[in-house]
Amino acid sequence: MSAAPESARSGDPHESDAAGCVSAYADGVEEMTFANDAAASRYELRRGDELLSVLDYRDNGTDVALVRAFTHPAHRGHGYAAVVTERAVEEIVARGDRTVSPVCWYVADWFRDHPDRQELLAAR
Repeated sequence: MSAAPESARSGDPHESDAAGCVSAYADGVEEMTFANDAAASRYELRRGDELLSVLDYRDNGTDVALVRAFTHPAHRGHGYAAVVTERAVEEIVARGDRTVSPVCWYVADWFRDHPDRQELLAAR
């Protein structure tokens, strides 16, 4: 069963929820939701019923391999892959018991651009 989606709560696109995750908004108007669909092994970013971006993963109990970031072609260029990646990393941090293996090139680049998250990376 998948986790309930986490919804945006106010007009501030940088507001944190109780778990410390940053809420995401489209143009400050339309609500976006982030969810971990554990049954499908993927994180999802949606606007209403519309799927914007996904991040597929494999969790072996100690490490989460982030294997594929994908944004629907009609929604590319708006930073949705960055949002779903950041939210996934925040969820992994909140768990506190996993390292991350950035298998996907996009995720590897995201970690390169976020040196403050290097401690999450699995030893090679």
